[in-house]
Amino acid sequence: MARRPKPFVKWAGGKRQIIRELVKRVPESFGVYYEPFLGGGALLFELLPKKAVVGDINEELINAYTVVKERVEDLIRSLKRHRNERDYYYRMRREKPEDPVERASRFIYLNRTCYNGLWRVNSKGEFNVPFGRYRNPKICDEENLRAVSLYLRTADVRIVHGDYRETLKTAKGGDFVYLDPPYAPVSETSRFTEYVSGGFSEEDQVKLAEVFRDLDRRGCYVMLSNSDTPLVRELYREFLMETVSANRPINRVGSGRSNHRELIIRNYG
Repeated sequence: MARRPKPFVKWAGGKRQIIRELVKRVPESFGVYYEPFLGGGALLFELLPKKAVVGDINEELINAYTVVKERVEDLIRSLKRHRNERDYYYRMRREKPEDPVERASRFIYLNRTCYNGLWRVNSKGEFNVPFGRYRNPKICDEENLRAVSLYLRTADVRIVHGDYRETLKTAKGGDFVYLDPPYAPVSETSRFTEYVSGGFSEEDQVKLAEVFRDLDRRGCYVMLSNSDTPLVRELYREFLMETVSANRPINRVGSGRSNHRELIIRNYG
């Protein structure tokens, strides 16, 4: 029996903490699955829809998904050459390979060996997370990479690089859209939206709520997860809101990693 695929990168705001809560709220049946803030893809790999359109604005992430789908054996060979060593890590961090396979290999290597598995870029769009000092990180999980590749190739999965609105252009009535944006910060110290240069501002949260309403008018099933803040509650006040608790593994302070209140918001019952 083939192995079930799972996320192949760690991602800030990943949904493994609340995946059971999300799954039990998924519509019983739907057309195409849409996920425009793909990240690690926890819900995608849990549902394994037969037809999906997924995307992200992070170019390195989308290149990695595309390479896993189309050139997984080349990627595995490249990943096996990496070393979990500090000097090697910083050399790889400085490199900017042009070849798609080598870019994906570098991306996965840095993700697996950097501090806290955190993908963060500076104002120039350069990855700047320090070495993680893990004893034995699994840089190349070849069995899972092959499982992910098999799913992406055998299902009808279209991978889009771009703004979430680009990914959602073709969503229509009966399709299911899961929105997992960078969360609205619960405080200034918890602010983290730099997956790409420019981040995700309060104004972006407002614009996303407008897109949520547009999808609702199109007849899509829409589910969104976000932090439990007054802003988010106000933006989605007319829709169904439920509170869940989650641990957030990426936080500078250990005590800030547990008991976060999150909202799951839907336009359907």
